[in-house]
Amino acid sequence: MNIEPGFSRTSAGSEAAIDAHDQNLRVRRIFIGAAAALALIILVIVGLHFLRQEKPTVAAPPSVSVIVPGRQPVTRTISVTGTLAARREMPVGVAGEGGMIARVFVEPGDWVKAGQTLAVIDAAVQAQQAAQLEAQINAARADAALAESELSRALSLVGRGFISQADVERKRAARDSAIARVAVARAQLGETRARIGRLAIRAPAAGLVLTRSVEPGQVVGAGNGVLFRLARDGDMELKARLSEADLALLSVGDPVDVTPIGSTRSFAGKIWQLSPVIDPASRQGEARVQLGYEKALRPGGFAAATIKSGTAMVPLLPESAVQSDAKGNYVLIVGPDNKAVRRDIKVGSVNDSGLPILSGLIGDEQVVLSAGAFLSPGDTVTPVRADRSK
Repeated sequence: MNIEPGFSRTSAGSEAAIDAHDQNLRVRRIFIGAAAALALIILVIVGLHFLRQEKPTVAAPPSVSVIVPGRQPVTRTISVTGTLAARREMPVGVAGEGGMIARVFVEPGDWVKAGQTLAVIDAAVQAQQAAQLEAQINAARADAALAESELSRALSLVGRGFISQADVERKRAARDSAIARVAVARAQLGETRARIGRLAIRAPAAGLVLTRSVEPGQVVGAGNGVLFRLARDGDMELKARLSEADLALLSVGDPVDVTPIGSTRSFAGKIWQLSPVIDPASRQGEARVQLGYEKALRPGGFAAATIKSGTAMVPLLPESAVQSDAKGNYVLIVGPDNKAVRRDIKVGSVNDSGLPILSGLIGDEQVVLSAGAFLSPGDTVTPVRADRSK
């Protein structure tokens, strides 16, 4: 009776312990399964990461618009700068012995005729010399007249024997000597009058007075140099320096548009002379452009000029395709390997059709149209031909 109850309690405790143990085993199995699944997920993620590293994604080259310019006929123009000057400048100075300036009759900007007096030198001394020579001529004429009269009387008396033939010859010689003295006095007077005439400083030809460097009261002579500068007929010119390559493209008579610096007006001219020699130091020559008279064309000033020299077949590009830096103008072209390549060029004056390329391109290249500023030489691109009709 006492043993049975005790046995029952022991059996119940054992069953409870067994249930708890089974439950712990199930929990541990769940945790182990979850850990294994987590580890498997981590392994898969790591594997995918390594696979992505082994096979990186390659970006496609950027697409750029390109244009093949070809060659088109355009009016060939050359832009230059130069110095304005008188086409035929006439320096005027003292032609005679000089003296003190009595009067000056012109100012810079005045128009003068050929032979017009520009200034006169005081001629008081020379006038007295001329008066003295005129008196000498009168005296020589009187002596010649007296000698002629004496010779006539001697000739009338020689036939009657009142005078010898020798006396007649002496009187004839005296007459000839008196006539010669008249001629000498006349020549001396002519010389003096010529010197007086040279005291008047005159314009050698019609033209425009450019400069005046003399004032009344100033003593001048041959050593004073130029007193006035004149532009013959008022004609002006532009002296432009060009490279020998550009000079070879020009011809006498080519039209030129000249714009003085600081002015918006252009003046039409034409080339009238091309330098026959090239400066060996600068490799340049000179083109001289004939211009008519205009107040805005002042000798010594600078002007820009556009020379039109025939028609040439050259590539034409939009302005967006042309880049520039410290080295000059250039374009980027796409080579056979689809890599961008720099090409230095020389451009002409822009016109309605585009920008003419004078050198650097043949015309069959693929020129980057508008993305040149974002590319560098050597970049790989995908060229896309642009529609030129748009």
